[in-house]
Amino acid sequence: MERFPLYWRLVKFGFRLLYNEMAWTYDIVSYVVSLGEWRSWQRAALKHLNVSPGACVLELAHGTANLQIDLRTAGLDSVAIDLSPYMGRIARRKLHRQRIVPRLVQAAAQALPFRDACFPAVVSTFPTDFIIDPATLAEVYRVLRPGGRLVFVPNGVLTGGGLARQGLEAAYRITGQRGPWPVRVEERFSAAGFRLSSVNEPCRISVAQVVIAEKPG
Repeated sequence: MERFPLYWRLVKFGFRLLYNEMAWTYDIVSYVVSLGEWRSWQRAALKHLNVSPGACVLELAHGTANLQIDLRTAGLDSVAIDLSPYMGRIARRKLHRQRIVPRLVQAAAQALPFRDACFPAVVSTFPTDFIIDPATLAEVYRVLRPGGRLVFVPNGVLTGGGLARQGLEAAYRITGQRGPWPVRVEERFSAAGFRLSSVNEPCRISVAQVVIAEKPG
């Protein structure tokens, strides 16, 4: 990345637009670049939350509120944060259309506006690098109950789709969405007090990677 600083600045600018001024295109873009698998990748996190019915789960970076709908449909309570006011407006409209009362807060994951040990689980799907920020991990650890989990989906890999899959995988690589994390993730989570594990969840023509960080009980 260091060899092409202008290129990577443009890539980051494109993602910033997608999460903000162009947020209205997010659902369409996500569907296209995943060959329709995006929602399956998101839902892959749900079975790993390890919570009781009615539990209140915190979502980091709620985006357009698709996972909020899934959480409520699964019989869970939920509250969510996102830093983007554009995503917030879209999410509220979508939840109202589903007759779901929005519980959304505009906030950063590095400064969660919640009391200590108030959530049994925290979830995030396709977060940016904020998810491995030590400040984020410290805040998530703080708001989780003992034995609670941070469950996030950092990646989905297409296993079918023919030529379309090959083209999309090439696009993922040139936009920096393939390859290792920029830091030693295991060490960072361990330093924050978490026990880390991961599992690959098979979907229709893809596999979703699910990462589970557990706060000791």
